[in-house]
Amino acid sequence: MPRITGVRCVLLSSPYADADEREIRACFPNGPKRTIGMVEVTLDNGVTGLGEGYIAVFAPLVFKSIVDLCAPLMLGKDGFDIPRRVRDLRSLCDYWSLQGAARHVISAFESALQDARGKSLGLPVHELLGGAQCDAIPIYGSGGCCDARHQFIRELDLLGAKGIRIYKIRSLKADIWRTVWVLEEAARRGIRVGVDMCQNLADPPQPVDDVVAFVEAVHGRTAERMLFLEEAVGPDSPEAFRELRRRIDVPVCGGEIITTPKEMIERMRAGSYAFVQPDASVIGGISAVMEIFAAADELATEVVVHAWGGAAAIMANYHAAFAGGGKLVEFPMLDFPLGRDMIGDQGRIENGRLQLPTAPGLGLTLTPEMEARYPFDASAVYSCVLKEWGAPPDEDWKDGGAAGGVA
Repeated sequence: MPRITGVRCVLLSSPYADADEREIRACFPNGPKRTIGMVEVTLDNGVTGLGEGYIAVFAPLVFKSIVDLCAPLMLGKDGFDIPRRVRDLRSLCDYWSLQGAARHVISAFESALQDARGKSLGLPVHELLGGAQCDAIPIYGSGGCCDARHQFIRELDLLGAKGIRIYKIRSLKADIWRTVWVLEEAARRGIRVGVDMCQNLADPPQPVDDVVAFVEAVHGRTAERMLFLEEAVGPDSPEAFRELRRRIDVPVCGGEIITTPKEMIERMRAGSYAFVQPDASVIGGISAVMEIFAAADELATEVVVHAWGGAAAIMANYHAAFAGGGKLVEFPMLDFPLGRDMIGDQGRIENGRLQLPTAPGLGLTLTPEMEARYPFDASAVYSCVLKEWGAPPDEDWKDGGAAGGVA
């Protein structure tokens, strides 16, 4: 079997979104540019594979340091024996990072090996996982980082052009009238809305009572209903998710930050979520996501993969969703040219459905010219220390409001 002859850490930075969007103003202190981190493995047959670790969006040099630590352990080993390579990496990292940072790096290695194996055999990764269970999966638009009506309308227009009928927005508990406005504007276009409350970044996170009050306040002002509620309480409090599910009639979901299948499956068994959101660039790779799909079959919990990283993270999750029988996947809407260039036509959306990727491996393209176009910028990091951005007042979202000065 092909041996691993090279390991390279690839850090790249690309323009991202617009400077006036909520996520940039709150989380990117150095402006609208985002970094991704990938592992590139080279096999002795000349094939290379790419995998991504989500931690590089936040701490790229931490990602690189752990990749450099792991690389010597991989060299000379069988690149097709992916379970063995993951065990090797865990033997190196689990003592000091059974959960957390190292799991993101292990994710990158695992996905890179899946990509290299698929390309070596001339098969898409979903074929390596047992084959796709369908030819297309419904997709939801993941955006809503907006503070003005024209920003939301721009995203809703994009969803309409792609035939997408589900839209996820970001709302904090004070965003009652803003959420009402989006629910009603989307409904006029035949689009339903889910809400991400962004409590993965909150310290301390909001209590369950505050979430219940938010849902009641929104639903008390409109006949439209939220389709789901994501990350509404703290990620380290599964019991709070269970309580929230008992107290509201909106499906509750989460799990994008969970870094081991064991922990996610324990939460599924405990009834923490109506559906879970594993991410192959976080939880240990594509095979780890497949463990979640396998458990979901017996636990009556849906799986909707999280896909908010760069191209390698997105495609790893898409391949897992096709092989695992996913019923819905995420489409990150904020503009990210590097991701778009790398994915090309392998992330094609038709009539609101993600089409089955057909290229060998993950179907990614990365050329020296692309690397030169998107050089690493050490200042382009996502900050989890939220800063105040001056969100518009409620009056801007009520009938007749200016919504940030733009009608």
